[in-house]
Formats: sequence, C-alpha cells, structure tokens
Amino acid sequence: MKTKRKVLFAAVFLVASNIMLTSTVFADRASQKNGRPTASSGGSVRAMVEDQYTMTATGYAVIAVQRHSNPAQQRLMAIRAGKMDAYRSLAAQVYGQHVNSTTTLGDLIVGSDVFRARIEGVIYGAELISIETVGDDTYAVTLSLNPRVVNDLRKLYLKYSNQFARKTS
Repeated sequence: MKTKRKVLFAAVFLVASNIMLTSTVFADRASQKNGRPTASSGGSVRAMVEDQYTMTATGYAVIAVQRHSNPAQQRLMAIRAGKMDAYRSLAAQVYGQHVNSTTTLGDLIVGSDVFRARIEGVIYGAELISIETVGDDTYAVTLSLNPRVVNDLRKLYLKYSNQFARKTS
C-alpha cells in the first residue's frame, strides 16, 4: 500500500514538474520574441536589471525666472537647471518614483488631497545629447544613459537596498 502511494506521489510530482517546466519554457520563448523579460520568466527584479535599452531624458528650464541681472548668466543658469531636471528624470526612470498620497475627509467631503513624489538615486555616466531653445525663453537639455551604465546602477541599487533591508529586519 505504501509503495502505491509513493509511486502515485512520484507520478504527480513529475507531472507537476513537467507543467512548471513547460510554462517556464513558453514564458522564456515569449520574452525572447518581444525582446524583454516577462514577470513569469524571472520576476520583475530580474527584468528590471536585464533591460537593454538606452534611456534618454529631457529637462526644461525657463530663462527669465533665473535670478541674475546679467542675461548671459541667466541663460547659463537655465541650461544648468534644465540639465538638473533631465538628471531627475533619468533617476526616475532608473530607480522609479516613490509616491505618497493623503486625503482628508470631513462629513464625507474631501477636505484636502495631497500628493508627494520623491526620487532618490545616483546617476553617473550620462551623456549630453543636446541643448536646444524651445520658443524664446526656454532651454531643453537632453541626456542619455548607456544600457551598460543603467544595468550597473540598478545592480548597485538592488545590492545596497537588500543589504539595508537585512540590517533593519
């Protein structure tokens, strides 16, 4: 009787293993077809680390709002502000954005609705693609990140965030 149970258990285990293996193979084939890993082919963390595309970001800054009396200095400050905005956008693409929302209700009426977004991270190796004027009073600064640098940044982020999580738990 025990032998029959063991054989039955082994048969069920083999069928289940075969189903899991088959679904993984199909998921891997699907990810190869569109060029991007899917969640079922290794999870979102692996997909995040293995994405292979150049990231670009454009930052904008208005010249007239820069606090300086010299127009040439205002233009330089606007270019720098646009570059910082582009870096912020790259950080959001690489690391994501932390969004916090608070809604206050009183007598079933919305009293206030507050949204906050926070981006935190390190960006290195960004390449300046272009500095262009938009209209008469705005600069657009475009930066790009090589896929290799993006992967390095994400791997470092995952490594240190995991170490921090282990220390706090």
